Amino acid sequence: MGSQDNSALASNAFLTDKSAKVFVAGHRGLVGAAIVRKLTQLGFTNLILRSHAELDLTRQSDVEAFFASEKPEYVIVAAAKVGGIHANNTYPADFIGINLQIQTNVIDSAYRNGTKKLLFLGSSCIYPKFAPQPIPEDALLTGPLEPTNEWYAIAKIAGIKMCQAYRIQYKWDAISGMPTNLYGPHDNFHPENSHVLPALMRRFHEAKINGAKEVVVWGTGSPLREFLHVDDLADAVVFMMEKYSGLEHLNVGSGKEVTIKELAELMKEAVGFEGDLVWDTTKPDGTPRKLMDSSKLASIGWTPKISLRDGLVDTYKWYLENYKQ
Repeated sequence: MGSQDNSALASNAFLTDKSAKVFVAGHRGLVGAAIVRKLTQLGFTNLILRSHAELDLTRQSDVEAFFASEKPEYVIVAAAKVGGIHANNTYPADFIGINLQIQTNVIDSAYRNGTKKLLFLGSSCIYPKFAPQPIPEDALLTGPLEPTNEWYAIAKIAGIKMCQAYRIQYKWDAISGMPTNLYGPHDNFHPENSHVLPALMRRFHEAKINGAKEVVVWGTGSPLREFLHVDDLADAVVFMMEKYSGLEHLNVGSGKEVTIKELAELMKEAVGFEGDLVWDTTKPDGTPRKLMDSSKLASIGWTPKISLRDGLVDTYKWYLENYKQ
């Protein structure tokens, strides 16, 4: 696993200086918005935020100029080009190219301009297609990736390795966190290219509004999945910025599995759909189980707080306020 360097590099100073400049890259996305909410709630007064229109992170010279002028003390990299299977298949050059550009520019400029600590966020898709379940951190690079999203995964793996390389060569405090499937406010509820949880929420909502008698869901409902509310991830991000300074990336998951059937039933309840739930068993189920082993993060002292039931209610409230039918 390599040296953890905890004693040498964990500054434990992140929460003591609420006036420090903190740059949250990607602050308008699902993850970045949650991190900004959390930091604001904790009393941070000097968040550095730039929209894509204000700062294009793929442009090296622009990123260098931004860092030279702002000199943030802390950086959290939540900016990424993301999408589902269809988007990855259609735009592979974007998924590898844009993500490599964003993270390389931000990580290098942060180091060169005196940032004290950087946290790079990735995703559970970095792991091999047939990784052991639950997936431990050391499963990384032990087998072939899922071909449908390897372009994105390769970029994220490169980001982890870049943080490790800068730590080794420059003794710089760069860490990485790999979240499981996330959901919550600011999620993508697009009917064609959203993930299973927001897609189900939208379908139940539309069925309720239209007075439909049933909602049909693909498969048997038996696959097991793990979901983490994005506010829990934001809490873990703050915890890692404060407490963790190791070479190895850390998994950030809920540690709780639900079947797609249980998810659909909880969703039906959260949305208030009164009709029937029908399973189309002629359709494929997908991977039978996908769970991350988050015991390392738990051993340092962080565990999630938001139950799936409460998280779905919260997310549906946000959906009703922000998606006009």
